[in-house]
Amino acid sequence: MRNIVIWVVISYLIGSFPTGYIITKLFHKNKDGQRDNLDIRSIGSKAIGATNVGRAMGPFWSWFTAVVDMLKGSLALLLAAHIVPAEEQNIIATVAALAVVIGHNYPVWLKFRGGKGVATTYGTLFFIWPYKSFAAILLCGGLWFIIRDVTRIVSLASMLSLMAMPVFFSMLGAPKEFVMLGVVLAMLCVWRHRTNIVRMINGTENKWQK
Repeated sequence: MRNIVIWVVISYLIGSFPTGYIITKLFHKNKDGQRDNLDIRSIGSKAIGATNVGRAMGPFWSWFTAVVDMLKGSLALLLAAHIVPAEEQNIIATVAALAVVIGHNYPVWLKFRGGKGVATTYGTLFFIWPYKSFAAILLCGGLWFIIRDVTRIVSLASMLSLMAMPVFFSMLGAPKEFVMLGVVLAMLCVWRHRTNIVRMINGTENKWQK
């Protein structure tokens, strides 16, 4: 039990690193080319994730934010894989993965106003069950691109691709802990996108521009 608590705290703190918030604070420039200390939570969806950073700063910074957020999840799992005894690997990996995504979504440093956890979920689950998790994540990533390109709705692509993740895990024979983790993270993703769902129903959701 003590190990679980320790890894929850470690993973939460890793996940709570506010990538998008820091990037916009440090590098966003106004129309005059001057850095303006922008708070990403004041524009667009008010989330600190890659999609909202892209609205403020363009595709390069959007992808940069996404990669760093993925690496946060990967770091937590790789640390656990190298430190935790083999007999505790599955349970610690499961709680660490959940904690790192919760840290991203609800960072204590920003009064629990974070991102929506999509990139962090991808990065976390990529390393949770090598090497089959690599295949599952790549399949979900491919699905994300297809849905985004067909519908031009990033939030829909994010939700549906993560909902497919536990299905792929189950098809590949993943431990039940990892399948259930996939279900929980997909449900969390849907919850974090609840305002996007309302906008989709109303036909006012933002469309991705090529």
